[in-house]
This record gives sequence, structure tokens and C-alpha cells, in this order.
Amino acid sequence: MSDAVVEGGGHVVELAQAEALVWGAARDPRGLEEVLASAPHLTWVQLPFAGVEEFAHLIDGERTWTCGKGVYAEPVAEMALALGLAGLRGLGRYTRAGEWTGPYGRNLIGARVTILGGGGITEELVRLLAPFDCHVTVVRNRVSEMEGVDVVLQSDQYADALPGADLVVLALSLTPETEGIIGRSEFESMESHAWIVNVARGKHIVTDDLVWALENDVIGGAAIDVTHPEPLPPDHRLWSLPNCIITPHVGNTPAMAVPLLSERIAANVRRWSTGEDLIGPVDPELGY
Repeated sequence: MSDAVVEGGGHVVELAQAEALVWGAARDPRGLEEVLASAPHLTWVQLPFAGVEEFAHLIDGERTWTCGKGVYAEPVAEMALALGLAGLRGLGRYTRAGEWTGPYGRNLIGARVTILGGGGITEELVRLLAPFDCHVTVVRNRVSEMEGVDVVLQSDQYADALPGADLVVLALSLTPETEGIIGRSEFESMESHAWIVNVARGKHIVTDDLVWALENDVIGGAAIDVTHPEPLPPDHRLWSLPNCIITPHVGNTPAMAVPLLSERIAANVRRWSTGEDLIGPVDPELGY
């Protein structure tokens, strides 16, 4: 991060002389709170991840706040596509079988795909879905046309986008409004063959309701890169379910993240020095 600041034309200085702060401790809100209390003169804070829920109580209108929004869109979208294909084509079942089994699975080609969230991950995922000729519905806060998307719905209409979908992907920010957005009633409204993919945050899904839906074949399955709780305990029921694929929050690995975040830091330092709008601004009212 220091190299990225210098590359962007900035200088790494002691806190007392700084006007901006690049915060790299993604899971240390207490530490950031202490730093801000000791340095009220800071006017811009750059956070490392797209999700800022752990820092939401600190974000206000007194400073400019930016985050990693859009930085990791490509690798996370790639993971969402991989999980969706793995689920629909039965790879989880086949790899656990231990013996030759019968055929299972559905095509992503021509499928109906619903994506909750309209940010960078969704934009990249829609681009990756183009060769599969899917019918794509996106649910987002601000309704506007999106290239490659057939239907865009307002966020309060998300339940209307679940019936009929072969694949449901969660790629939205975690806020008080979206915590627990997928529970028993949502699973009941989904198709019995549908798979749900979560590359956003584990708290979007009510975990006990997910277990119920999978154990009772209410939906086809779940492929999740995030869980609640996280890490998922070794003895958790989800690990043993044949219609559940779990990856350990690796949609974006450190090897992928370092060059991407460095590029964003350098770009924002350049923009800060010239008075341009920064990339990835955080809206204090929306919380993302």
C-alpha cells in the first residue's frame, strides 16, 4: 500500500502530518476508531474492502470515505459463475459420490438467472453470462437499464424475481435492510431445481432456513463462498449436505487482491491530489 501511495504521487508520512488515511486492517474497526479519534484532521479515508459493514458506525459526512467497491468485481464474478455452473451441473454430488452414478444436472445455457445487487460484481457477471444466452433479471436500489440485462427491478421487488429462476446469485451489500433477506419464505418461492449462489455476505441468508431448504429438497442446492457464522464450524450440518458446495471466502484471494487494491489506491491518490472525484465513494446514508 505504501508503494501504491507513492506510485499515485503521494507521500507516506506520520499520522500527525497526514491529510488522508489508507486503512488496510479490514477487520479492525476498533483500531480505525482509535486512529480517527487521535487524528480528527484527516479528511479522506480509503478502506480496503467493498463491504464496509464493520465500519458503518464510523462513516459520516465529515470526511470523504472510499472503499474497494468494484476493485474485486472480476475475480468474484468469476467465482460466482464457477459456483453456479458447479451447482447446476452437479459437480458437488459427483465429487462426493465415491462411485459411478447416474446423470444429474441442468444447463446454464438458456437458463433464467436472477442477481440481487447491481454493482460491479453484477456488471462483470452479466458480461461473463453473455455466451450462455441467459435471461437475466437484476434487482437493485436504483432502477436503470443495464447492458446484457433483460429485466431490472427495484430492490423492494426482490421476492418477485425468485420464482421461475434457475439460478439466484447474491452480489449485494450487507446493510440492516439486506441482512436475512433470504429465508424460509424466499426458499419456498424458488423453483425446486433452483440453485442459490452467495458471493456477498453470509448474513444475507438465514443459515438455519438454508439447512432446512436443502435437507428437504425445497431448492436444488446452494453454492456459497460466504457463511454465517464465518468461518463455518467443522461440525456444521451444511458441510455434509450433498446439495451444498462451500468455499472458504476465496472469491478474491490475497494474490488477486494485492495488485487490484494497489491500483485503486494509486488511482485515488492521483485523483485526490488533482481534486477529481474519487473512485468507490461510500454513501453514509446508504451504508455502502
